[in-house]
Amino acid sequence: MDHPISFPKRSLSTDALEVLYEDNHLISVNKPAGMLVQGDRSGEESLMDVVKKYIRERHQRPGNVFLGLVHRLDRPVSGVVLFARTSKAASRLMRQWKAHEVRKTYWAVVEGALKPEHGKIEGHLRKSGKRVRSAREGQPGAKEAVLEYRTLAHARGFSLVEVGLITGRKHQIRIQLSQSGCPVVGDVKYGAHGFLKDKTIRLVARSLSFRHPTTGQEMTISVDTKAIEQEFSMS
Repeated sequence: MDHPISFPKRSLSTDALEVLYEDNHLISVNKPAGMLVQGDRSGEESLMDVVKKYIRERHQRPGNVFLGLVHRLDRPVSGVVLFARTSKAASRLMRQWKAHEVRKTYWAVVEGALKPEHGKIEGHLRKSGKRVRSAREGQPGAKEAVLEYRTLAHARGFSLVEVGLITGRKHQIRIQLSQSGCPVVGDVKYGAHGFLKDKTIRLVARSLSFRHPTTGQEMTISVDTKAIEQEFSMS
């Protein structure tokens, strides 16, 4: 039986919010690891709460602010999160997500070393209660899960791996890297040897590429990865 992980409560001021891109239709921010993207029954402050407050303060818009949620990141994961500021932008972005037209790149620090150092992982996943598990093709609830990866660096028994998601299944990267013998550092739920102090995991949504919902311009939004690069002596 799985026991829920108790995360330390995470708060974020609007001054500390890292805005990666903003216009009248979109806003993208760097989600801190350990913070909820969307509020739940706990009533704990979420990233959406902070972004709405930021918009109210920056643009002097008292009252309710529209903010469309078009994708999520797991609570222990950090990185690029994109929101829509209008309902039209939200519906157009959702169509891109459903059509698998959005390119998502992640960086993961994993235990050990993947062999081969680059390649593709293909399989099927299905939800089983609150956990996601491997499945056989054709099994009830089984969905195809495909990702590409390449190893960027090694250091002290760990590897830095870049992952490109072909499909976007819940917990896909975490499960498929673990099944390959290299769980994400801190991800005890999927086989890591121990927790990090703040119960987060070393998985970062590094970049998001998509078409702007009104102009059609191809866009890529990225987060700064200098800290990880320095850790692996890549800078």
